[in-house]
Amino acid sequence: MQGFSFDSIRRTVFGQGTSEQLGQEVLLLGTKKVLVVIDPQVHSAGVADPALKSLQQAGVKYAIYDRITREPEPAEADDAATLGREFGAQAVVGIGGGSALDLAKAAGVLMTNLGPATEYVGLELVKKPGKPVICLPTTAGTGSEVTFTAVFTRRADGFKGGINGRMLFPHTAILDPLLTVSCPAYITAITGMDALTHAMEAYTSRAATPISDLNALKAIELIGDNLRQAVAHGENLAAREGMMLGAYLAGLALAQAGVGAVHAMAYPLGAFFDIPHGEANAVLLPYVLEFNLMACPDRFAQMAYALAELPEDLTTREAAEACVQEVYELSDDVGIPASLDALDVPRERVPEMAQKAMTVARPIANNPRKVTAADLEQVYQRAFMVE
Repeated sequence: MQGFSFDSIRRTVFGQGTSEQLGQEVLLLGTKKVLVVIDPQVHSAGVADPALKSLQQAGVKYAIYDRITREPEPAEADDAATLGREFGAQAVVGIGGGSALDLAKAAGVLMTNLGPATEYVGLELVKKPGKPVICLPTTAGTGSEVTFTAVFTRRADGFKGGINGRMLFPHTAILDPLLTVSCPAYITAITGMDALTHAMEAYTSRAATPISDLNALKAIELIGDNLRQAVAHGENLAAREGMMLGAYLAGLALAQAGVGAVHAMAYPLGAFFDIPHGEANAVLLPYVLEFNLMACPDRFAQMAYALAELPEDLTTREAAEACVQEVYELSDDVGIPASLDALDVPRERVPEMAQKAMTVARPIANNPRKVTAADLEQVYQRAFMVE
């Protein structure tokens, strides 16, 4: 067993209606002034109204930053941090999907570390602790509420990368399944498959640990049990609870073990074609699983039994292959596009995409099967419809 270290957030609050505790959670931080970074659609739809009302009831003053694009630029984090400093905020609240939560985490560190966000893109480049961050996810998928990464896209040069390091761990995650009830079916599907990707890549990562394994397998089980129901009927609170917990555990596993080639290959899709990260992961996942199966069939077999009900007498190879097939079927059931053609990705860009994916160093290194640019080209090509 290889040695490992364990870092995580300080506090997790889970349950229906817990977003109404936001005001009290802010007071526990010893402040009454916060910056709220919120997804604009979440803000306009009133999804976060109970949380914002709780701030008012607790006597907490807040400034709102909601100028967030789907795949945020680094300058958006700079703008949010500037607003927070000018307002005198002593903490940051993030409400929304992964983009809003990532921006909240970045704003928290940029409020105490001088310079623009671009200076900190990389690993452990943030040296000073940031303002404490409280995250309230409104989707069950990204796991950003428990990870140390804030991802950005520079559309001008097709770059996608993140600020990564221990200083970005949020202080508190408030997990209220009620915040996800109004999430549209397709967003529920792609964020749920994003969470499954986190869990499966963490479980098969070369950096996996006993702690990440426990979280990843339970996440796979919860997602397998609940994603179809959450997509089919958004007001199914039991399914919403299961998905929120599954996404959270997948995020914990991701934070400890990292991810693999699915994420590396998804980055160019976001940077070049503005495809949402969760959607890119969802489409690519089964194709990368097919490529990786030979590297750790025993782990694939264990994932298969966590994901679905299967006969107990299968051989390891049969169970491993069943894992891939179950992911294909789950994707199809919840409406994930079957190929990159459906995302309007031009085939002629595949070599460029593969080269770009190879530069996403940590996921490539974590992947259970060693990959080359030629391998990635083949997987990308496999993910197009057969002519």
